[in-house]
Amino acid sequence: MRRSPLFSGIVYLILGILFVYIAIQSLQQNGDWGFMTNLLIIIATFDIGAGLKMISFHFKLKNLENKK
Repeated sequence: MRRSPLFSGIVYLILGILFVYIAIQSLQQNGDWGFMTNLLIIIATFDIGAGLKMISFHFKLKNLENKK
């Protein structure tokens, strides 16, 4: 069974929020913007962007199916 873009988008959003949380914890613990904190923020940005794109794709597909 194939996963819907909505499910994948929600998973990406959850992962992005998790990476942001870990980056905030790393920043509070170390006190500076080290390599790991920057890497986590970059990964979170890609995950959140992909999640939003997948969710919008789901609704576009749904609208196309309803028009037929």
